[in-house]
Amino acid sequence: MTRRRSSYRSLASLQRDNRGCSACAEAGFRLESVPVFEGHGGQRAFILGQAPGAVEGVERRPWRGRAGKTLRGWLAMDEAAFYTTFYCASVTRCYPGRAVSGSGDRTPTPREQELCAFWRDWELRLVAPRLILAVGGLAIGRLLGERSLGCVGGRFAYGDAAVVPLPHPSGTNRWLNLAENRARLEQALGLVREELNHIDVSSVS
Repeated sequence: MTRRRSSYRSLASLQRDNRGCSACAEAGFRLESVPVFEGHGGQRAFILGQAPGAVEGVERRPWRGRAGKTLRGWLAMDEAAFYTTFYCASVTRCYPGRAVSGSGDRTPTPREQELCAFWRDWELRLVAPRLILAVGGLAIGRLLGERSLGCVGGRFAYGDAAVVPLPHPSGTNRWLNLAENRARLEQALGLVREELNHIDVSSVS
């Protein structure tokens, strides 16, 4: 049974309950992994993606597949720097399986997104990041409301944090085929570098 407390004082306690979450399965959704996320207290940068992919579902670590390699390339970070810098979470925490069309992964339903929102909301309270990267349209929408990828290249506020939207680095994403969208991405990555320069990650272990 999924355990959710009325409040949490520690990130470790929240993560322990999140690892045991089966709320979506209990609601009748067929999933292909257990919850996947990674991070610890003291990290001041946070990545919110859409959902784990097949590789992440097996390895139980975020951003391990091809999209993760692309994202780290955009950020010019090796794996050690990436996982040290960013608390990694997603709108939904379990691999949802392949799309019925066979092209890409299934997009989590609105109900699944709502069932997982509890964990994200508490993470953001306890981690208190200074920077949030919202990766992909689904994550952007959950944090910033009804926004298209036209907001990539901008900087937005979420509480005390700066939010920098990014397109999803999936190989099925054709948004970057347009030169003007690649320019938006470069502008967004410049904002990420600017924000990270204001965050002391040297003390994070």
